[in-house]
Amino acid sequence: MNEKNNIGSLFNRIAGSYDKLNHLLSFNIDKRWRKKAVKRMSPCEQLLDVAIGTADLAIEIIRQQKAQHVIGIDLSTEMMKIGAEKVAKRNMQGQIEFTEGSALALPYPDGHFDAVTCAYGVRNFSDLDQGLREMRRVLKPGGQLMILEFSYPNNKIIAWFYDLYFSHILPKIGKWLSHDKTAYDYLNRSVKNFIWGEEMAEHLRIAGFSGGHYRSLSMGITTVYEGA
Repeated sequence: MNEKNNIGSLFNRIAGSYDKLNHLLSFNIDKRWRKKAVKRMSPCEQLLDVAIGTADLAIEIIRQQKAQHVIGIDLSTEMMKIGAEKVAKRNMQGQIEFTEGSALALPYPDGHFDAVTCAYGVRNFSDLDQGLREMRRVLKPGGQLMILEFSYPNNKIIAWFYDLYFSHILPKIGKWLSHDKTAYDYLNRSVKNFIWGEEMAEHLRIAGFSGGHYRSLSMGITTVYEGA
């Protein structure tokens, strides 16, 4: 069975520990990655955040005033519940809203959004190209795309330590804190088996995005992709 076909259920199971684990396992660098990625964006009115999860990216977008209104979509209702609580604590309810749905069949008309974003979600699409086509479809002509996703360091020594951490240490910590080894084994594989860099940029171009620029952060551990 393709685990990605049940991705909503997987994230529902670990929703309660997801944020804590994300920050712990990345040594809080994930917060800096989001800030840097959002800082590169141009201000707009209506933005779609695909795989919004617990809304960290959407909150950062509003905090930096890069969008007046963010609509987030995700398959995991439990992740979005936590996101909604965080949004309410920051009094951003009128600026960020949540919708349950699939990135492969976005329930919005063509050319509806000024910008589309996705942080650490595209590697979980059961059909990457279909998800990218849908993101392009709902984006206005000339609108901006920003994707933040894990990648692998180019330096072989750093990559060896990164792989050791990601393959052996991360799943154990994830199991200990979330009591769900299966989920963190999957998350490890989802990063190791995903594409990055120029290969990912080429998929963006095939989906209809112009540009397909990308920038590595933290020695290649994560990558920001931009298009229009």
